[in-house]
Amino acid sequence: MQIKLLVEGGEMKPGPVLSQKLGPVGIPMNVVIQKINDATKDFKGMKVPVELAINPDTQNFEVLVSSPPTSELLKKELGIEKGSAEHKKTQMANASIEDIIAVTKTKMPSLLSKDLKAAVKTVVGSCVSLGVLIESKSPQEIEKEIDAGKYDAEISQEKTETGDEKRKALDDYFTQVKSTQEKIKQQEEAAKVAEEAAKAEKPAEATPAAEEKKEEKPEKK
Repeated sequence: MQIKLLVEGGEMKPGPVLSQKLGPVGIPMNVVIQKINDATKDFKGMKVPVELAINPDTQNFEVLVSSPPTSELLKKELGIEKGSAEHKKTQMANASIEDIIAVTKTKMPSLLSKDLKAAVKTVVGSCVSLGVLIESKSPQEIEKEIDAGKYDAEISQEKTETGDEKRKALDDYFTQVKSTQEKIKQQEEAAKVAEEAAKAEKPAEATPAAEEKKEEKPEKK
């Protein structure tokens, strides 16, 4: 018997779905939850795919933990709670190529990539929908630079640490990006308020029936 779950790393709590599935087998839910939390404690703050392999006859079970989704690993690495709702307009972080390599190495066992370089490109692709810049550039531009060999040294050396000076430059650039995004957002909100105000002030157009009634002449008595 197999049960697939998506849980909060190290923080799974009792729920009706798991209770319904474990009830017929007779395995205490608190025992299962404790083992799942122990197995996923290194992935706190992330959604983690878990599979329970259960033997109904012996009531023995095994917890199989898969690597969290790439998006979850990226959010954890970059310290962001969520991705962008409008990735074409709003950016959420500015990653270094070393950040991307670090995430790739964690995710690599579950990626169908021929080598680390191809896997890095896969992770870079996931940055698009999250609204994550890389090296102060769009993920699409970084993919082209990877193909051109610009980051071959970092990838071959499997570099996962970003120097302080480089990190500061990336953060400073992203501060400017956020400032620009905030100004645009404020302008759009102001324009929306002005548009709604204009609509409210505009007199309602007379209906055809009202116009006809207006043109009717009073009858002579």
